[in-house]
Amino acid sequence: MVTFMEISAIAVSVVSFVVAGLLFAWVAKPGVKHDRIEMIGSLICEGANTFLRREYLILARFSTVMVALILLCIPHPIWKTGGWENVVMALAYIAGTCFSALAGKVGIQVATIANRKTALAATVGIRPAFLAGFRGGAVMGMAVVGSSLLGVTLLLMLTGDATTLLGFSFGASSLALFAKAGGGIFTKTADISADLTGKVELGIPEDDPRNPAVIADNVGDNVGDVAGMGADLFDSNVASMSAALVMALALDNGIVGTHAMMVLCYATIGLLASIIGVGTARMGRHENPSHALNSSTYVTTMIYLLLSALATILFSFPWRIWGATVIGLAVGTVIGLASDYFTNDAKRPVHQVALASRNGPAFTILGGLSYGLLSVLPGMVGIALSAMGSYILCAPLGTGYPFFGISMSALGMLSIVGMIISNDAYGPIVDNARGLVEMAALGETALDVTDALDSAGNTVKAITKGFAIAAAGLTVISLLGAFVTEVNAAARQLGLEDRMITGFDIMDPNVFFGLLTGAAVPAVFSAMLMMGVDRNAQRMVREIHRQFKEIPGLKEGRPGVMPQYRTCINIATVGALRELIPAGLMAILATLAVGFIGGVTAIGGFLAGNIISGLLLALFMSNAGGLWDNAKKYIESGKHGGRASDAHKAAVIGDTVGDPFKDTAGPSLNTQITVVSLVSSIMASLFLSVSLF
Repeated sequence: MVTFMEISAIAVSVVSFVVAGLLFAWVAKPGVKHDRIEMIGSLICEGANTFLRREYLILARFSTVMVALILLCIPHPIWKTGGWENVVMALAYIAGTCFSALAGKVGIQVATIANRKTALAATVGIRPAFLAGFRGGAVMGMAVVGSSLLGVTLLLMLTGDATTLLGFSFGASSLALFAKAGGGIFTKTADISADLTGKVELGIPEDDPRNPAVIADNVGDNVGDVAGMGADLFDSNVASMSAALVMALALDNGIVGTHAMMVLCYATIGLLASIIGVGTARMGRHENPSHALNSSTYVTTMIYLLLSALATILFSFPWRIWGATVIGLAVGTVIGLASDYFTNDAKRPVHQVALASRNGPAFTILGGLSYGLLSVLPGMVGIALSAMGSYILCAPLGTGYPFFGISMSALGMLSIVGMIISNDAYGPIVDNARGLVEMAALGETALDVTDALDSAGNTVKAITKGFAIAAAGLTVISLLGAFVTEVNAAARQLGLEDRMITGFDIMDPNVFFGLLTGAAVPAVFSAMLMMGVDRNAQRMVREIHRQFKEIPGLKEGRPGVMPQYRTCINIATVGALRELIPAGLMAILATLAVGFIGGVTAIGGFLAGNIISGLLLALFMSNAGGLWDNAKKYIESGKHGGRASDAHKAAVIGDTVGDPFKDTAGPSLNTQITVVSLVSSIMASLFLSVSLF
């Protein structure tokens, strides 16, 4: 029987698609044409879509193999059951991958139109340029969150099965893992190569059209920061809802009852609040884009708090559950602000690293590493306090409620994810617009406008990355609770009640084995991704040197002489696709190995180690990389000698080190810890019945 809450979730999802459609129509509305903007914009669009098409073809093959394995083994070996559950799980997995892929495709299509509109609007003024950039990002925010809520709700209505929801989430996560890794390798290959050859060697501007890597760099902003981040936050949102629904169904004795409706209610209100918040985003008379972005986020947060409190009264939900969602939302905001402190070019850490850069790149790197490590403390403590606070708050409600409280805290943290994605996608759109303005020579006024918009985008992006990492952390802690729920359900089904678990003793050698192995996986995963960037960037640097050497007049900027942009785009594409599978596959295979060696207790330790190590590295790399990036931009604004000074060259080297930190390995860790948690949950019955020790 379809409930009011399910109908409401579907209705609000449809409204979000309508809003996304209206915003897209506004962004895509034809305006003033500029031949050079159109030519460069078309190259960026072509490169982004080519990469995405080739990436999705590779991921389709990986997904086909996964579907075959699911049909044979998950949730139970097909030769032991009728196989229908496996078929449903495989279909849910396919749906998850398709929804996640669609999120990336929508983001690319909108961003590559919005960047042109923003660039041209910058010649008019900052307000229309801001609106073009933000509304372009908001299309993705509305589409991604609407599709995640719609997908989870429809699957719940059709199956009413918790494990199937995890299959849907695993489909979204596995595609997001490779999309984020592949996009991150592409974008940082181009960014590092363009910076080292352009800024350091030749002393030319960031988006100088003479640089053969400059178009690939702009393509990378789209495939990494738009498509990759969209898939990442789609995955986090689906995973948080799935984990909460797994425990809700357990509390409702296996049926879709009050607790499941509570999850859908709060998730629906979050999307509704984001829709309203997006509509309020305007630049005030002070023309401060950072203030406009932050104000719309605060409006969304307040609307969510008010509407969720009203729903709690109307539907007589426990106030403790509402309190858990508020804890998650509050802690997410605090962690975002902590990330802002360590990465904002108006704050002390960036100023100190910029100052140290006058003495050479070694001091730039030491300063960034030190502040990056310091920045881990507020994030890790915040996630821990959120988990502990929601656990303690919900414990008096009875057995099963403490972990349900943690899952609702994760849901609360992601309640305004529609606005978070909108702000995040705004960043690469205005970054691309700045490049278009410089390459098309639209004038200093337009460049100043896009610089202001880009600066706001960098500041907000640091906040959204901290928020995304915190949300991933809290989500996987709730997935650990979902894993315990799945193990115990499988133990009852298999008649192995003596092997049910309530916790994990680290003095147990199986648990300790899993703990150490799980802690090592994020480090190896990060190293593999950064080595991929390193190898690929070296290939592109050699190609850039070849072009400057062999194309007469290119270095001098002779009129009519153009670099071979597509060659660099192809190098970034081929290298990224070659490197994207091994790291993700290693994480999945390590999870399977630990499960089949040590069983469910080893997996408990593995997940704990993976979560702690993954979150620590993700926060450290994201904040250190963001700090180096903004230290470079701070010097470029005229401080400590400005562009072409020794301090600037040192800061560019620091930024080069930080690029794969903040845009490849760091954000990919969010998805890695989610993927291994989901693999553990859907393989729970196999690990329970088949293990070496």
